Amino acid sequence: HTAYGEDFFIFRLSVVRRSGKADELNIMVSHRLLAVCGCSARPGERVRVRGQIRTYNEHTDERMHLRVVVFCRDMSPCTDEIYDENNLVIDGFLCKPPVRRTSPLGRELCDLMLAVNRSYGKSDYIPCIVWGRNAAFAGSLPIGCRIRLTGRFQSRDYRKLKLCGEYEMRRAYEVSANMIEVSSEE
Repeated sequence: HTAYGEDFFIFRLSVVRRSGKADELNIMVSHRLLAVCGCSARPGERVRVRGQIRTYNEHTDERMHLRVVVFCRDMSPCTDEIYDENNLVIDGFLCKPPVRRTSPLGRELCDLMLAVNRSYGKSDYIPCIVWGRNAAFAGSLPIGCRIRLTGRFQSRDYRKLKLCGEYEMRRAYEVSANMIEVSSEE
């Protein structure tokens, strides 16, 4: 798309977890950044991306869908042969009641929605998932509470039951937190 005379592109970045499963993340990058970073973002090319998680609503199929991307601030070729890294820190406000549940494998988890403020009066609404003892803690937090999470940005595929009784495959994007704390920063 084009905004303020600048072209932006989205490409998919595969980040392999230590378990061997790959997260397929959507990266939004400016044409100007691509021109100076030395990367072509072609299939098979290893790149290092630094950026911010951004969200926007997209109207499709008579519904609104929350789209979650990494807005690329810096990209460079990656020649490291070590495992892929996927780290993030988010500081935001709980904007919906936490939803505690149990996974099909019996693990306790809690779904959170964090509002992260950015410049110009905009906010991003970032879905997060917290596991185990952290899920019990997160499930008791009130709306409006300021939270700091560390973890990784992940994708996961799931089956959604449609009104006609058929299932369709979908992909969700969320932050998987390995640490959560109530933030006291103002």
